[in-house]
Amino acid sequence: MSHHSLDDLSRQLKEFARTRDWEQFHSPKNLSMALTAESGELLEHFQWLREEQSANLDPDKKEAVALEMADILIYLVRLAERLDVDLLDAAYRKMEINEQRYPRDKVRGDARRADEYD
Repeated sequence: MSHHSLDDLSRQLKEFARTRDWEQFHSPKNLSMALTAESGELLEHFQWLREEQSANLDPDKKEAVALEMADILIYLVRLAERLDVDLLDAAYRKMEINEQRYPRDKVRGDARRADEYD
């Protein structure tokens, strides 16, 4: 297992884009659009699968899914860098919000959205 950080990844991705003169294309708008496109490609791997199939991918399919997930992470990290967003900090803040929105004792075993509760 690698012990690289999101900051390391962000620096490498920024350097990758700079050496190819791609920074000009990596606007927040374009990166968010690319992120959505890659999310759609991930969804295609699961389209029409039964629940059990989606949880037990064969090795080739699992590798393809892993690479789509990597594409999503890459665009998300680039977007965070361009907007100066600390993704880990934002994720922990969001988890705190979710702890309040979805109290364990109230929502256990219930998949409704927060706005669907009393």
